[in-house]
Amino acid sequence: MIRVNIQEAMTHLSRYLGAAEGGAAVVLCRHNKPVEELRLIPIALASAGTPRFELWAGFGVSESFFEGVPGDLIQAFNGE
Repeated sequence: MIRVNIQEAMTHLSRYLGAAEGGAAVVLCRHNKPVEELRLIPIALASAGTPRFELWAGFGVSESFFEGVPGDLIQAFNGE
């Protein structure tokens, strides 16, 4: 994780965006203290240019969640 003060980030924004694109978490700080957990996190793009949000990585629901939902609706959400 890279911690950087706001003034430094503004001066060298492309440097820190490049680090974030490379997978590093960049935390913006004010007077060396993190500002509201504001982080630069790259948005990975799936094929066809659809944004993929890492927030949901590893998220799952139990099978009982889908009880009573028509099969064609579930297939539509799964892109089938």
